[in-house]
Amino acid sequence: MAGTINKVILIGNLGDDVKMHYFDDQNCVGRFPIATSESYTNKQTGEKVTNTDWHNLVVRNGLAKICEKYLTKGDKVYVEGKLKNRQWEQDGVKRYATEVQVNEMTMLSNKKSDNNSPQQTHQPIVQPIAQPKTTVEEENDDLPF
Repeated sequence: MAGTINKVILIGNLGDDVKMHYFDDQNCVGRFPIATSESYTNKQTGEKVTNTDWHNLVVRNGLAKICEKYLTKGDKVYVEGKLKNRQWEQDGVKRYATEVQVNEMTMLSNKKSDNNSPQQTHQPIVQPIAQPKTTVEEENDDLPF
């Protein structure tokens, strides 16, 4: 393979509301954590064990505004993006963070409207599979060959 890939796909639940930061030129950044979990049964004890990993997500501009408006703590989301490492110095100590820079997102949680009827905020977009083109046309006796 000639190149490299930096791609992350996660499905998880928000651990907090979206925290927004607006800039003077109408750009904005939203940050929020999501949790992903995996469960298994310990063969020795028979106990169910759940491991949870936390991921820091960063969304920008239009996607950030959508997240701020529609997402709340506990909501389930599907995100695609790339890993980005940051470092800074705070009180003489170097700090490091790994974040997921999100470029695509689908909201998976159902929201309740005022009349308590379930309503899905977004449905995953499914591309219809193209029907194969037929190469043999209907039999036609008028063909000159």
